[in-house]
Amino acid sequence: MTEPVIVWFRRDLRLADNPALAAAAAGGQPVIAVYILDDEAPGPWRPGGASRWWLHLSLRSLSARLATAGSGLVLRRGPAGPVLRHLLAETGARAVFWNRLYDPWAVRRDTAIKADLASQGVTVGSHNGALLFEPSRIQSRNGKPFRVFTPFWRACVAAPPPERPLAAPARLRPAALPTAERLEDWRLLPTRPDWAGGLRATWEPGEPAGLRRLTAFVDDALMRYGAERNRPDRGGTSRLSPHLHFGEISARQVWHAVSAAPPELAGPFLRQIGWREFCHHLLHQVPSMPDEPLDRSFAGFAWHDEDESLSAWRCGRTGYPIVDAGMRELWETGWMHNRVRMIVASFLTKHLLVRWQSGERWFWDTLVDADLANNAAGWQWVAGCGADAAPYFRIFNPVLQGERFDPEGDYVRRFVPEIASLPAAVIHRPWDASGTVLADAGVRLDQTYPRPLVEHAAARRRALEAFEHSRGAAGRGAG
Repeated sequence: MTEPVIVWFRRDLRLADNPALAAAAAGGQPVIAVYILDDEAPGPWRPGGASRWWLHLSLRSLSARLATAGSGLVLRRGPAGPVLRHLLAETGARAVFWNRLYDPWAVRRDTAIKADLASQGVTVGSHNGALLFEPSRIQSRNGKPFRVFTPFWRACVAAPPPERPLAAPARLRPAALPTAERLEDWRLLPTRPDWAGGLRATWEPGEPAGLRRLTAFVDDALMRYGAERNRPDRGGTSRLSPHLHFGEISARQVWHAVSAAPPELAGPFLRQIGWREFCHHLLHQVPSMPDEPLDRSFAGFAWHDEDESLSAWRCGRTGYPIVDAGMRELWETGWMHNRVRMIVASFLTKHLLVRWQSGERWFWDTLVDADLANNAAGWQWVAGCGADAAPYFRIFNPVLQGERFDPEGDYVRRFVPEIASLPAAVIHRPWDASGTVLADAGVRLDQTYPRPLVEHAAARRRALEAFEHSRGAAGRGAG
């Protein structure tokens, strides 16, 4: 009797371009596909509510895909190491295959599991299924990891291109599957209240949907991407990020699909894929990045943890329409346009002086594409304390940002309907509208829509003063 092999699915919920699955299937042995809900291992970074909603539907899609290929998906819950040992004993399998993860907790866990299984004579095959390049492959001339994006990206472009994506196995040799838990019993979906209506209306998780979205982007929006990617009022972005995070499509699939376009069209988007790569490489070399500033001079920064300000920001009630539209888009759809992510993050950390970790945690719970590396690096970049960070004195003016990137106010009108009838000339600064204009639009400031929490110029001065004080204190401490 031929021993089966176990393929441990994690954030690679796809059949195509899945190196671990391909390696397992190549041996001709029966394949047992397993997903383990290991909620304890990530510690404070266990998946948030929006991520759990997506995971439920993605696992359902993966299970159907595996059934079509002649296999099935075994669901188990608990610490991954003991669960795998039990599965090996139940099935008689003597080999386990998986694709590597690069989050610090996952590296520690997987290293321990690999050593434990190897000591029992179990073959372990781990593969790169998440990144374009292994972190050890892209280094500076002196053999050190990059801490600045532009030279990192130049090194990526100069390297041999990523390998071509692997085809999905046409058929998997079936195995006798052990008992599995029911996906519904994991309670990944919200119950009461059911806050996921907007997510259901916006997204279709799963590998087939991810591949369709990639094809549609390459065939249509890619040609407008360079000109429209900063316009939240237009559909010029790919919206591939949640499919990439959960591994329903691979970075290599995206790279090669986009690279087929002319360089002037492909270049701007591939650079964004490069930023994702940079964030993961950075997290691999600095495991503390989700919790601590990379620029240590910010360790003693005097943040203002004001609960009321933070609550208003979360609810989209800051009085700045572009900020409020972004926060409401996040709550309604589980996603936010990247330009607006920068605007709302700058407002929280610099206008309100609320620590970046508070915003990072809110995004972690509400984003369907919540990714530890991208989320931490993005927040640190905007706050001014990260690698290759925007200077702290770069403080986005939310009015000017709105007028530049949502000039007609269409984005604001969609997500802040109480001011939708304001003309474009004042929709990003309702407080400047005349009483007649406000009355005609049905807007009553401080009643139907709030006045700004802070005035931009005063908030900017306060932020710069706090930064200068923090820098001075850090310098005195170093002396």
